[in-house]
Amino acid sequence: MSQPLDLSKSLEELEDRRWPDPPEDTTSLVKAIHELRRRPVGALEPHELARLITQKDGVPLLLPLAVKILSESVRAQAEGEYFFDDELLYAVVIVDPEVWKSLSELARELKVAVLTLANMSSYLKPDVERFLASLPEGV
Repeated sequence: MSQPLDLSKSLEELEDRRWPDPPEDTTSLVKAIHELRRRPVGALEPHELARLITQKDGVPLLLPLAVKILSESVRAQAEGEYFFDDELLYAVVIVDPEVWKSLSELARELKVAVLTLANMSSYLKPDVERFLASLPEGV
């Protein structure tokens, strides 16, 4: 079992890898990723986690946090307390299936959350179905 993620640390600190400042003439996306890598991961909003994950940055470290947020959101939605935002779910279900094979317990937790989710948007369903179909038997 892996160590719990220290939410007070940034992705740069957790990976022990500091990126240089982005060039002045770079895109706003590149600047945003650099900035997000320097913030404590516990302070990242779901859409910011989604941005990092879709850019394939810090995925192994951020997936447990993303799945925890998704699981809690799905439970809250089921109780009528919370509007569910699809952005983080999309980012997580499009992660390379090979990554999920190495994180079977986490994949199982996400599968339970996805199967519990009510009122999933139609644009997201094909990606969720691909994710579910890619899971190894027994997950």
